[in-house]
Amino acid sequence: MNETPTTHPALLPAGLADVLPPEAERQARSAEAIMDCFAAHGYQRVTPPLLEFEDSLFAGSGAATAEQTFRLMDPESQRMMGLRADTTPQIGRLATSRLATAPRPLRLAYCGPVLLVRGTQMQPERQLSQAGIELIGNDTAAADAEIILTAIAALEAVGLKDLSIDLTIPRLVPSLLDEVPAHLHPALAHALDRKDAAAVAELGGAQTALLLTLLDASGPAARAVPALLAADLPEAGRAQAMRLAEVVAAVRAVLPALPLTVDPVEFRGYRYHTGISMTIFAAGQQMELGRGGRYLCGDAEPATGITLYPDSIIRLAPPVALRPRLYLPHGTSPAAALRARAEGYATVPGLAPEAAPGDEARRLGCSHLLFENVITELS
Repeated sequence: MNETPTTHPALLPAGLADVLPPEAERQARSAEAIMDCFAAHGYQRVTPPLLEFEDSLFAGSGAATAEQTFRLMDPESQRMMGLRADTTPQIGRLATSRLATAPRPLRLAYCGPVLLVRGTQMQPERQLSQAGIELIGNDTAAADAEIILTAIAALEAVGLKDLSIDLTIPRLVPSLLDEVPAHLHPALAHALDRKDAAAVAELGGAQTALLLTLLDASGPAARAVPALLAADLPEAGRAQAMRLAEVVAAVRAVLPALPLTVDPVEFRGYRYHTGISMTIFAAGQQMELGRGGRYLCGDAEPATGITLYPDSIIRLAPPVALRPRLYLPHGTSPAAALRARAEGYATVPGLAPEAAPGDEARRLGCSHLLFENVITELS
């Protein structure tokens, strides 16, 4: 008789994982440090639901997340729902509905999990954390710069230094491809992504010279911005280049030493971005710490924002100091326990008398022991 193999109770779907102590607390502490920084910069926290009806979840900029969204039937309403794959479209829904009459510019912050249908080769995880800010109702370079500067401050709040910003204009290249035969677009986009000048020259047609100019302009902002302003761009493209120059100047005025690079031919990422976009990296690392940019909120209202990735940030940030664990032998007074917690200890009370409280403390993972009202560090 064949038996159906039993699934191991700890087996999880690909891309999903448990987070155990003390890592879970470190993640939570880092996320809260980021959110505290956002709050200090005037961003008010909102918490949208993990699930929404798909017709609202995919409205406006949310349409770009449809392919990465898990869907299920709501047994109550018999309508299809989606598990969010990105939080920004939900903030847009809040801004255009329940917060439609709130004063502008509207500054909102959020933190929570998202779930993706599939991960990537570089990032196979499908459940991720996001912590971000959105500035809604203002279309200026000052707003774009504020998003960048606030994100940098949040990352520095968790101990990250040597950060850099890569700036892009995601609508620039697509606007130039209208004069290139449609069947060449995928190959040309691939060539631009790989910075393959020979392939761009072969595929670019009437836009070859301009595309090669943009390709050559990629690099440090000090060189890239003047090159873009000097390029023979159409009117809409020139306006975007001028906005980029304003954003760079505004960031430089506050953080003159922050490394800024520009990639005029980069147009991947969130497909709903409509203007200056940015990605944050740590020096010497390929891992993205955050990504954001300008978009339309509710298809009409100007907005910009950035999403930070706490799961990636914690891998690079200095370890978060956790409360030392103090073992309280059975019978310790509540007053002594209260004093210990006030001094910054996490108290672990003994629930029964023990002959060797030091051994019991070590068994429970405690670093300190309260013995005869004196706290001692265990060796």
